[in-house]
Amino acid sequence: MTQLKPPADCMSKNDIRNAIDSLDDDLLQIFARRQGYVRRMAQLKKHPGEAFDHERIETMVTKLKARAEELGLEGEQAETVWRTLIDWNVAYERAAIAEHLSAKEPVSNKGTD
Repeated sequence: MTQLKPPADCMSKNDIRNAIDSLDDDLLQIFARRQGYVRRMAQLKKHPGEAFDHERIETMVTKLKARAEELGLEGEQAETVWRTLIDWNVAYERAAIAEHLSAKEPVSNKGTD
């Protein structure tokens, strides 16, 4: 992660914008790494229904929201971001698992006489 000066040490809007841009790049790199695990999870799951685990999601969001608040971030903001991320991941996993399953299905010879 990029070393930045503290917000209180930023003396111009440009200082702040540069810091935010740097943090955004760090976030993108972290999300890209996270997506690698989501892709791998989709490879390990056997059925599209496995992509949605309500209990896991709610437990995770509760923990993330509490941790966000400990760090001084609005809990609602963290919850919104993570629920959006989770929704996208669930949709991605469902599609990837379905695609994997359809590739495994044997080709039918019906009607090819």
